[in-house]
Amino acid sequence: MFKKAIIVKSKTRLEQITEQYNTVSQAAFSLKRQRENLEVQDNFLSEETKKNVSSHRAKKKKDKGSGEFSDFSEEHQQYQNVLEAVQNKVSKHLKIKVLENSFLPSFIFSEEDLIIVIGHDGLVANTAKYAKNLPIIAINPDPTRFDGYLLPFHLNNFEQTFLQVLQDRARFKMVTMAEVLLNDGQRLLAFNDFFIGTVSHTSARYLITFGEENETHSSSGIIVSTGAGATGWLSSLFNMTNGMNQAFGQNKAAYICPKPNIQMESAQLVFVVREPFLSKTSQISVVAGIITPQKELVVESLMSKTGIIFSDGLENDKLKFNSGTVARIGIAKEKAKLVVL
Repeated sequence: MFKKAIIVKSKTRLEQITEQYNTVSQAAFSLKRQRENLEVQDNFLSEETKKNVSSHRAKKKKDKGSGEFSDFSEEHQQYQNVLEAVQNKVSKHLKIKVLENSFLPSFIFSEEDLIIVIGHDGLVANTAKYAKNLPIIAINPDPTRFDGYLLPFHLNNFEQTFLQVLQDRARFKMVTMAEVLLNDGQRLLAFNDFFIGTVSHTSARYLITFGEENETHSSSGIIVSTGAGATGWLSSLFNMTNGMNQAFGQNKAAYICPKPNIQMESAQLVFVVREPFLSKTSQISVVAGIITPQKELVVESLMSKTGIIFSDGLENDKLKFNSGTVARIGIAKEKAKLVVL
């Protein structure tokens, strides 16, 4: 059934910074200098704040994601160990091709390919849009570093499921994806979410229609999330709302905004308008809702040249969205096929 395993990987932070500074030693020297400069720059702070910042930085120095070179190095070594171990296990059964995620948009998958993703949750999202309904085994290379909502497998439990896939005995989850269709025929898919707005910090201006409601907006853009993306960007919007309510609400307990309980397989999407502005020419009534096959979201651009639609946070996965362009956002016919435990 399967003849080749496509192992999708992304560059570690150490690899990225080494590309910038040419060598590992130069990258380490540069990071050290930057951390030292932080301490010098703290002198502009008040003494009390400087003390608090220094204390916090010292406590976090050994934490994962601290920004220290040792953290970069440990993360890289852990990733390489897992990548090598997976390759050794898979190579006993299938041919292997390791694919850098930057090549996903131009790579042509075959029906005889089995996809194995090693990385963070976003790498699963980036891969799924190009996978053509092929099964994806998603491996968390470092459970102490990555949340892994979309990464059910790790080095110790991966091999058994891998063999089950080869024997056609594995279990799958068919994950709903979103689509944007423009009036000029262009189309874009999203596994996690779409951002509809501008390329800069300026306000996005558009006409929004949802069901029988429509109005003109000036906002920071629109987020459209799938069930798979609900733990990502969408969750941060609810965190912000709840944080503001807790800070400024009179009855704080009553102001907690529950997050939508949308499963990854359900034919539903959530949209949220970021920072809608009320003025003589813009309204704020249509700011959130649930998109279904019977109720799509339609957005008409009122922007001259800065309008954009991004998919899953990728710079290359985008459509221009300027005046005269109408976008229909709904459920995609394609689904992502994720292998589950």
